[in-house]
Amino acid sequence: MNKPHFSADEITELTVGLNQLARNLWWTWNQEAQEVFQQLSPRGWQNLYHNAVAVLHEVSNYELRVRLQDRDFARQARAVLDNFQTYLKEAKTWGRENAPHLLQNPVAYFSAEFGFHETLPISAGGLGILAGDHAKSASDLGLGFVGVTLFYREGYFQQTVNQDNWQSEYYTRLNPRNLPIEPVLDAKNEPLVCTVEIAMNEVYFQAWRVNVGRCPVYLLDTNRPENEQHYRDLTLRVYGGDSTTRIMQEVLLGVGGVRLLRALGVQPSVFHMNEGHAAFLTLELVREKLAEGKSFRDALARTKAECIFTTHTPVEAGHDRFSRDLVNYALNRFQSQLKLSLNDLMALGRVHPEDANEPFCMTVLALRVSRAANGVSELHGQVSRQMWHCLYPDKSPDEVPIGHITNGVHLLGWMKGPVRRFWRRKLGPTWESSVNSADFWQRLTDPEFIADEEIWALRYNLRRELIEFTRRRLLIQGLRLSQDDFIAFDQLLNPDALTIGFARRFATYKRAPLIFQQFENVLKLVRDKQRPIQFVFAGKAHPRDDEGKRFIQHIIHLSKYSELKGYLVFIENYDVHVGRQMVSGCDVWLNNPRRPLEASGTSGMKANCHGCLNFSILDGWWREGYDGTNGFAIGDDSHPDSIEEQDRRDSENLYQTLTEEIIPCFFDRDADGIPRQWIQKIRRAMATLVPQFNTWRMVQEYTRRCYLFK
Repeated sequence: MNKPHFSADEITELTVGLNQLARNLWWTWNQEAQEVFQQLSPRGWQNLYHNAVAVLHEVSNYELRVRLQDRDFARQARAVLDNFQTYLKEAKTWGRENAPHLLQNPVAYFSAEFGFHETLPISAGGLGILAGDHAKSASDLGLGFVGVTLFYREGYFQQTVNQDNWQSEYYTRLNPRNLPIEPVLDAKNEPLVCTVEIAMNEVYFQAWRVNVGRCPVYLLDTNRPENEQHYRDLTLRVYGGDSTTRIMQEVLLGVGGVRLLRALGVQPSVFHMNEGHAAFLTLELVREKLAEGKSFRDALARTKAECIFTTHTPVEAGHDRFSRDLVNYALNRFQSQLKLSLNDLMALGRVHPEDANEPFCMTVLALRVSRAANGVSELHGQVSRQMWHCLYPDKSPDEVPIGHITNGVHLLGWMKGPVRRFWRRKLGPTWESSVNSADFWQRLTDPEFIADEEIWALRYNLRRELIEFTRRRLLIQGLRLSQDDFIAFDQLLNPDALTIGFARRFATYKRAPLIFQQFENVLKLVRDKQRPIQFVFAGKAHPRDDEGKRFIQHIIHLSKYSELKGYLVFIENYDVHVGRQMVSGCDVWLNNPRRPLEASGTSGMKANCHGCLNFSILDGWWREGYDGTNGFAIGDDSHPDSIEEQDRRDSENLYQTLTEEIIPCFFDRDADGIPRQWIQKIRRAMATLVPQFNTWRMVQEYTRRCYLFK
């Protein structure tokens, strides 16, 4: 006979366990854990950015204990906590079997931003999301891994759109008490405080620890009473302030990050710089070796043997460059410890060391002091070798030592609930254990195992969720509008329409409005009652990018005041949550960067596991992924040199592919109303793309090619 309820001791154990779980981001990629926290306060879960810590603060300890008297709920919580402990204690991991020494001397992964979840908004975009997914997969693989970044107390900006449809920015202060982070403490149970020399000052910083499954990520924070206010505000915002703030943030990240790890007793075997923002860590490693009595030449060589570097952008503006005066100001005291003249220090960051007019480039420093470097897709590797050929004048472009490791995404972190439940019904409770394997996704090719009707039902479920989410968000946005602008939101968008999505940073090279250059033709398409189409857009422009803001303004204007009203919507305040809704609910994921400026791109990878098909320029990862049967290409594997000609040609190819391939395929239905050819493309996309473009594969590749190689 079953007990009517759990004992007081068991309730206490569950209460303690849930509070511990809330402070480990493992719950962000475990559906059952999220459901436990959601049940405690459904409205709080929705309004508090799906934040388990904040939900537990919303629920008193007494209420939690009473709720756990519900035997079914208590069993559900017990199962989740058991699963969590099994995950943490698993002994037979890929990392333990393939890279055991990294468990003692881990990879130290430095990134100016980490994007884990909407709960912790300390990332500006794709670079941070990639870093967060890297950490999650390092945890899943059981790899020895530690991350380092900054704790931005106001995070990245929140976006609103004013009456002129112009992006406005505001910031909200993050409260550590309500976040899944914990202070790093010393032996006296006080905050561990370290220092770094910036300009002529000693700057104090503490750290917060984010538990990402099995892996820690440390967030450096200068909001200390010992510091002057401008140093306390150094970690206020992601990429905030001017060039002076930027270089100081990067000194803190690189130099301070190494010092924190030393204070914690962490001795990494390899330092991985995720973009050039972290490159000052190399100077701290050199300083340590000089203090041990090594010559500068020897210290530099030994440091190079410890470091690897990933570059993420073929856009010149994406590489930090600092003037001689600014380097002299920011590194004045630190430079003296290196026993280098300012000229010699500047030479480390110059392509032409003797050119007094050349600024200091963080990417050049990272390339000079790394044993291995890589771009983030095959084409980006080629572009990077051309871009930095000047650093290696004695080599041909093909011989420039920059390879490529194509990016991926953390599947379970992006997979929506309906897809998870679909696989659980099909394969049982252990389905997640093989979700990254090719064999898992090969099942999609067998219509006897999964019928077309099941896939089509899943796609309708996901599209419906997106449409209802969009209606709720636009209703909130609409409350700021005049009555004349107000839309009947409950009827907005058509659940039967081909839904095309575009969501990403509104950098101008990504050309968000490109499809609307064919405005009259697009109008004809949306007016077709037999084959309806619609567009959902979202994204942020950098606060200083007025051209990107004009793109947003143009699209919002079209959505409100043109004949596209009702067929085009723009969702404000793009974040991880909005992105997850869109990559799952859209039928087609549009990506039309000006080739070859998209280093990799990962949003389309997140669409794959949901049955959303990619519709993209053959740039970044899609150039490798597209095989002619698993999505749609805009143009061919080439591009003209002229920007104007490229834009004209891509606009024409985009419209042609949409009208001649995508729309006919989507609406070609058999007698049962099923688009068999479309579903065949979904099967092919899942089978060929999902097992390849994920961070499980990516982190294994980094381990074999970079972390273990010397």
